Amino acid sequence: MTEQERDGRLKPFFWVEHSGGASVCLEAGCFLQEVFDTWAEDGVEGNGYDWASLAQVFLEQRRPELREKIHMDPEAGMFCAYSKDGQALLDFALSFRGACDDREEIGALFAQAELD
Repeated sequence: MTEQERDGRLKPFFWVEHSGGASVCLEAGCFLQEVFDTWAEDGVEGNGYDWASLAQVFLEQRRPELREKIHMDPEAGMFCAYSKDGQALLDFALSFRGACDDREEIGALFAQAELD
């Protein structure tokens, strides 16, 4: 897969290469905000911590083989997952991105996540 193909499939998430690995990030509030807004009464904002909670549930339930390789480093304004294993991170990122397009699946993840 070329860099352009990868970036196109991940969008609006973005890929960052760095020494010792890579990260996949998302600016909070720019994607699926309408889904997060349905949980606003519970204090959910759609911030980076909320995204990390969703991603963690996704890893545990849908991609448990990657749990030990993928790490979260969210901030209020940004979701970030990183790994020393670029291929594992790409596998996670593409499958998580695909889950985001499936409203039924993302709803199931919301129901199980501990959102901040």
